[in-house]
Amino acid sequence: MKILGVIPARYASTRFPGKPLIEIGGKSMIRRVYEQANLAKSLTHVIVATDDQRIADEVESFGGEYVMTNSAHESGTDRCAEVAKIVEGYDVIINIQGDEPFINPLQIDLLANLFKEDTEIATLIKPIQEQDELVNPNLPKVVISKQGKALYFSRTPIPYLRGVDIHNWNAKHQYFRHIGIYGYRKNILLQLTNLPISLLEKSEQLEQLRWLENGFNIQTAITEFETIAVDVPEDLDKIKAWYL
Repeated sequence: MKILGVIPARYASTRFPGKPLIEIGGKSMIRRVYEQANLAKSLTHVIVATDDQRIADEVESFGGEYVMTNSAHESGTDRCAEVAKIVEGYDVIINIQGDEPFINPLQIDLLANLFKEDTEIATLIKPIQEQDELVNPNLPKVVISKQGKALYFSRTPIPYLRGVDIHNWNAKHQYFRHIGIYGYRKNILLQLTNLPISLLEKSEQLEQLRWLENGFNIQTAITEFETIAVDVPEDLDKIKAWYL
């Protein structure tokens, strides 16, 4: 089975323009993500998918590979699908977040391992330990079946514990938050990008709900590794404190 790692990277970010090119400990963020991804034993190849020549030039400067993609894409999934059409010969595509400069390669391998079974889409989840994680709407939560398949994703804590004060929910039930890395079989990925935006997706602003609403299965695996994404400039301080 041949697995392609794709790192979507666009320049025009509303909250942090030029984010892939910021310097972290002497290296650009896109370089750090690329190097971490290449440490994953499961990936046959790694490619950056960008829509900006400045990012393409940076990738080329450190010997990486890139594909120029359409600037009109609304999500990393759409950008991955374009790469899947251009670069042939791969069975599975792993969508690696371009804003996690210290992603653990073992997380990528854990995700890729799910495709040894008849998996359509895969993603990672992490046990929630802190109360602020549980109630933070920027950290999507997920409920899973006994087989580990995602049943629903939400920005609110799910399930609701009736008759229990919300401050005690974490002690009474194991909650999980979603880690935003995806894997897709190539044929499934190409189907996903043809789906219209769904009602659930509009409500929660979570694209994976579109897939569930259309009957696709999302298999999960539990990771204990903590990673920090760079969403806004202030996150750089967290990165430096955590890793550098």
